[in-house]
Amino acid sequence: MTPNMKHLVAPLILILVSATATLAATPMTKLRIEVKKATTQKPVEQASVTVRFVEGRSPIKLGAKVRTSYYLKTGIDGVASIPSIPQGKILVQIRANGFQTFGEEFEVSEEEKTIEIKLKDPQAQYSVHQ
Repeated sequence: MTPNMKHLVAPLILILVSATATLAATPMTKLRIEVKKATTQKPVEQASVTVRFVEGRSPIKLGAKVRTSYYLKTGIDGVASIPSIPQGKILVQIRANGFQTFGEEFEVSEEEKTIEIKLKDPQAQYSVHQ
């Protein structure tokens, strides 16, 4: 290794150690999303749930792909769970057959968070074409 390369390796190691320490210090949240029908409060099974990190926030995994979103389906109980995500602002989108699409931003700042989503029936559609 040349002397110039040694000067480059030391700062790179410092950056990697810093990134690892930052990730370890990042507060995490166990997220639970409950999807129900607005009119009956019954669970909505097989709803598509997308959770995206807002403002470029995401966990850093050295040597692995950086994850910026999760794609899940609700179970028979209408629940989708993510075991551990960094705290901060997230966008939750829900799509299910026979319901209006839902989308909203949430601030996640607890160790455990449950978000209850109530899906509405679709609205009537009108057309100017006959």
